[in-house]
Amino acid sequence: MDAVYKNCQSCGMPLKRDAHGGGTHKDGTRSLMYCSLCYQDGQFTQPDMTVDDMKLLVKGKLKEFGIPGIVSGIFTRNIPKLVRWKQSR
Repeated sequence: MDAVYKNCQSCGMPLKRDAHGGGTHKDGTRSLMYCSLCYQDGQFTQPDMTVDDMKLLVKGKLKEFGIPGIVSGIFTRNIPKLVRWKQSR
């Protein structure tokens, strides 16, 4: 079973903002670790994505929401420390 996190351990999005309440495991149970955008049916939705790809994706999404570049840099600087990326090193 997952530990309980406040933020997705792939993209950093606050899990309370996930419209689906989190990703899903293969058995259909809710993931308490990853959001529904990153993790579905027990696997990552973009398995070949690198940590740098994720940082660019998140920065782009933040820009769409009107978040200034400097602020998006602050929000994305900790992405490499998230569980998904720490495990891949």
